[in-house]
Amino acid sequence: MFRGSIPALVTPFRDEAFDEAAFRDFVEWQIGEGSSALVPVGTTGEAATLSAEEHRRVILACVETAAGRVPVLAGCGSNNTAVAIELVRAAAEAGADAALLVPPYYNRPNQAGIYAHFEAIVAATDLPIILYNVPARTVTDISVETMAALSKFPAIKGVKDATGALDRVTAQRIACGPDFVQLSGNDDMALGFLAMGGSGTVSVTANVAPRLFAEFHDAYLSGDHGRALELQDRLFPLHKALFSDASPGPVKYAVSRVRPGFPADLRLPMTPPSEASRRAVDAALEHAGLL
Repeated sequence: MFRGSIPALVTPFRDEAFDEAAFRDFVEWQIGEGSSALVPVGTTGEAATLSAEEHRRVILACVETAAGRVPVLAGCGSNNTAVAIELVRAAAEAGADAALLVPPYYNRPNQAGIYAHFEAIVAATDLPIILYNVPARTVTDISVETMAALSKFPAIKGVKDATGALDRVTAQRIACGPDFVQLSGNDDMALGFLAMGGSGTVSVTANVAPRLFAEFHDAYLSGDHGRALELQDRLFPLHKALFSDASPGPVKYAVSRVRPGFPADLRLPMTPPSEASRRAVDAALEHAGLL
């Protein structure tokens, strides 16, 4: 279901409100540039600042604009199991193809609690689930053993892995089986992740350079590893620059540079990137040939 370059879409705001027209235009551009799937209302989409109604509207706008051309993987994570179930049901009603879910953050359940959280979700909905393991944000880590147990649920199809540990790809393939989808959650590690057996990346960089990142994945997955390495070197400074300040500040700034008129507004508590960050982004965009 999911492979290749999959942007974790930014959510455009104008005067504090969701700019639906800009978002739909952005989704259309992403599809035209070769993105293989779309992730609305993830961390990069500032989901934590959206109301429940806005969350639903963003997913619906993405689904309607994609119109079946690429699958939509909707962010639905919450540290409240009941709320996560509500978000997954709303995503299903909006027509999403799958839901992306982190383990509960802040309350920090043990492995039994993480398992029970997802067990309750799959019991309450038929929507396919991609786990999102990102310990740097959640302060919880889905262990390989817990992931293996979760992979036995037919609805749980794979993982977006942002642990930064490349050996997890092999360990998880052995534990969960070769059909368990593994997507990198780190742009800068995508090449190594693919080499270890991953099938794609849920990407911040693809917001800015969708065609290049799609070409990178196509090259590697088709066996043209030399071309993939060339594109890795071309995009690597951008991978780094987009995290030179709190995300998604740098990536929204970068999108506004490559798509003039796209709003770079953020919602509190996120603030605009520093001058040093903006300089790093500009230099990376030039290095990639995007300016």
